[in-house]
Amino acid sequence: MGGYIAKRIGQALLVILLAYTAVFLAVQALPNDPVTIFLSADSSADPATIAQMKAYYGYDQPLIVQYLNQLGGLFTGDLGYSLSSGSAVSTRIGEVIGSTLILAGSAFALAIVLAVLLTAAASLSRNNTVRKALLNLPPLMISIPVFWLGLVLLQILAVQLGVMSLFPDGSLLALAVPIIVLAIHLSAPIAQVLIKSVQEVNRQPFVDVLRAKGASESWIFYRHTLKNAAPSALSIAGITVGTLLAGSVITETVFARAGLGQLVLQAVTVQDIPLVQGLVLLTAAAFTVVNLLVDLIHPKLDPRIITAHAGSPRALVV
Repeated sequence: MGGYIAKRIGQALLVILLAYTAVFLAVQALPNDPVTIFLSADSSADPATIAQMKAYYGYDQPLIVQYLNQLGGLFTGDLGYSLSSGSAVSTRIGEVIGSTLILAGSAFALAIVLAVLLTAAASLSRNNTVRKALLNLPPLMISIPVFWLGLVLLQILAVQLGVMSLFPDGSLLALAVPIIVLAIHLSAPIAQVLIKSVQEVNRQPFVDVLRAKGASESWIFYRHTLKNAAPSALSIAGITVGTLLAGSVITETVFARAGLGQLVLQAVTVQDIPLVQGLVLLTAAAFTVVNLLVDLIHPKLDPRIITAHAGSPRALVV
């Protein structure tokens, strides 16, 4: 187990390093340095001011020096400085990340619950019509754009019914509706994979043995089938983190919530490259950490992963 954990942590660190390198090279591939791009719309900026700012932010140094300095800053949480505000990028992100974490975390938890409930209903239903309708529900859910569903609910709840405000007012409904909008879209791929995995597990011989012993379908599902089908769905849940973060940005924009969504829009609008770079690195790190957690949870659900990693023929036989 120790070797498995060390290997996965090493892979996660390598992914973050490669992500940082890719972002750094992408910035260097721009027509000009971030300071020049930021001040391009300011007609009053003279060459001396641009040169002074480039020296202050370190963009006049050789590329290898910039690369190593920024890489060293990552270990201390230093993501550079925002050109639009002059404050640290980590400070700007820290001011709004709490709202996004609440939205994304709640939506992710609700998406898991919805996926499990939908899978249970589709697997345990004895009515073929209802079962087919439930099985066709995930493709419909994933095809609905997050922004469209958000706008429709705003139109119904805020404009027509008047039960919620168009802007965040601190009410429970103002938080619950964005969470539900994001969770519906996110739960669809998880439910699709979980349903397929449950169907495959139900074809295993041990399920027939349990039925022959008189076990009920619901007992088999919750005690055996769901656990054996969970690893595949868990992998998809980790992969959908990218969708979760992108959906959070869109949802925050639609519902006018202060968070990373508005910060991304502001950074792109004013061409604040260091802030955009910090947000991209944060997204890559979040994606990597979540998938690392998924890799560490997998052995709890399927111990064969550890035996396969050990590469011992004797362990594989057992």
